Amino acid sequence: MRQLWLEFKQRPVWRKVCDILLVLFALAGAAIIGAWGLYQLGVTNNRGAVDKNYRYLMSVSEMENLKNAKLTQAQIDEQWALQYGRLAALARFYPENARLMLRAAQYSDDPLVVNRMVAAAQIYMEENDSIDALAERIANVLGTVPQQQRQNLIPWMAEPAWAALKEAILRDSALINEAGRLTGVEPRMIVGCLIGEQIRLFNSKREMFKKYLGPVKVLSVQSQFSYGVNGIKDFTAEAVEQHLQDPSSEFYMGKAYEHLLDFETDDHATERYNRLVDYRNHLYSYIYTGCILHQTMLQWRRAGYDISDRPDLLFTLFNVGFDQSVPKPDPVPGGSHIEVGDRMYTFGGIGFDFYYSGELAEAFPFRQQRFTLTDKPLSAEDIARIQDNMSDCNRPEKGLEYRKDSTSSPLDSVPDAFGIDHSKVRPMEVTPQ
Repeated sequence: MRQLWLEFKQRPVWRKVCDILLVLFALAGAAIIGAWGLYQLGVTNNRGAVDKNYRYLMSVSEMENLKNAKLTQAQIDEQWALQYGRLAALARFYPENARLMLRAAQYSDDPLVVNRMVAAAQIYMEENDSIDALAERIANVLGTVPQQQRQNLIPWMAEPAWAALKEAILRDSALINEAGRLTGVEPRMIVGCLIGEQIRLFNSKREMFKKYLGPVKVLSVQSQFSYGVNGIKDFTAEAVEQHLQDPSSEFYMGKAYEHLLDFETDDHATERYNRLVDYRNHLYSYIYTGCILHQTMLQWRRAGYDISDRPDLLFTLFNVGFDQSVPKPDPVPGGSHIEVGDRMYTFGGIGFDFYYSGELAEAFPFRQQRFTLTDKPLSAEDIARIQDNMSDCNRPEKGLEYRKDSTSSPLDSVPDAFGIDHSKVRPMEVTPQ
């Protein structure tokens, strides 16, 4: 060994460097081969371990569920009530977990999934007995009131038209959400206006609804007096366009929105009509609706009245139009009267019913801010993309749905042309300020 060291010292520097590198490479190779050998022998394998709570985990997975269970709707509703009570008990101790479980339960068709979620979490709880005792007390209180099996609390939502209308609206959810993004309006607000108009149309011609609109579940498009799925009048749509481009207007939304409704041709009247009565693509109807809501809100805010948290008033003002939007300290909701079944409603009331009903909340959730403004102008590409949404379908002839001698099927030429019973529609009386 000493001899080797003496020989190493006598070598030139470059040879010493090479020798050192050679030794290092040899050691690295030996380490790699050794590690590979240990891996092949399984020495490094994590063989795992049996969870100390394995019996409990098994018991949670084997808990009762409603799969294949033959329960009546009343029994299922009873289970939901009990499970909500159990979550209420959990929320007194662990509100964050209860909130997450409630949200998960809402997307499940099995109320007993709550039992499993709570039981799974109990591994980490120290208050199991207290939570169980509180849940039992809540269940005992619920047990004193028999489970009721009733229709929707809101009468017009118990009508067959509503079930069909919901499906039609969901088909347009992407367009509605896009219109909300473009106009800075909560999409649920746009839906509230849509429902007020469509419920009126669905119930003005019940027989046509049963024959055509009910089976195919489409939105009704108007082509006279008011246009499109939201019943927007021509002069109202024109006013929206003017407000977008007039910085001195009390309805002005800002420079970022000035080109939102730019036209492609010089024939604005025809292009506007084609936008609104497009029965294949309703994006423009929703954009105009969002603009009306946002412009009206801004008008009132500039006058010193913030109605952004009053969807009932905004639905009403959408219905009665810009001319009757008079900012004042004591406004009241209302609008056109709409008869559904044996009850009379107002446009604003129907929109309000929907907004707070919880219906369609998955597609159109509540937002903390109903209105937002941006300072980023639309690019030429953005404008072109909006304009590309106009389909090349044959638009309904103006007034087609009002021809009493018309025998053409709405499914043949205009799938959702539908009339209004104007004898049942009365504008809201607005007292000038």
